[in-house]
Amino acid sequence: MVFHRLFDLYLRMEDSYRQTAQEIGFTCMDCPDNCCTSYFRHHTRVEWAYFIKGLNECPDPLRQRIMVRAKDYVEKARLDLSRGRTPDIMCPVNENGLCVLYSHRLMICRLHGVPTIHTRPDGQRLEFPGCFRSQEKTPDLHDYSKLDRTVFYQELAALEHAFVGPRIARLPRVNLTLAEMIAQGPPGLSV
Repeated sequence: MVFHRLFDLYLRMEDSYRQTAQEIGFTCMDCPDNCCTSYFRHHTRVEWAYFIKGLNECPDPLRQRIMVRAKDYVEKARLDLSRGRTPDIMCPVNENGLCVLYSHRLMICRLHGVPTIHTRPDGQRLEFPGCFRSQEKTPDLHDYSKLDRTVFYQELAALEHAFVGPRIARLPRVNLTLAEMIAQGPPGLSV
């Protein structure tokens, strides 16, 4: 099943993240910021569906709170974007500073923070210096380990193809915040 393979991929992502964080002495503990206010967009139906599966497993009162917060997030984000501002809104699945769907969080939530690299299919190599705390630990990125996202992106793309099937070429690309995914419900797979 695709979800089992996705869960295994997530575990390997977490292992790589933990190793990189340990090598540079990075931790999120006592951070004055919260990356759950970062404006992330997500791009795969397989992750979207896996997350909605986790949401549907929540007790009804929690699920309802999350759905209300997601709709509120979507409205506030649209307003911010219409004013030319990047939204800075708490993720709808964060309660009291913690992700209540931690085991179902998406790839970017698992890999954000530490310095990363990845090579795109066209061969272009991209680097992300990590969050501000990570950058404090690694002022000269050339001297530190970076988490290579390339294989994770490739495997996630393969899982997306396995999940969606041949109709993937006809479906619109996914480019949604987690709140938009929650508000929309499970991803549509029909053309």
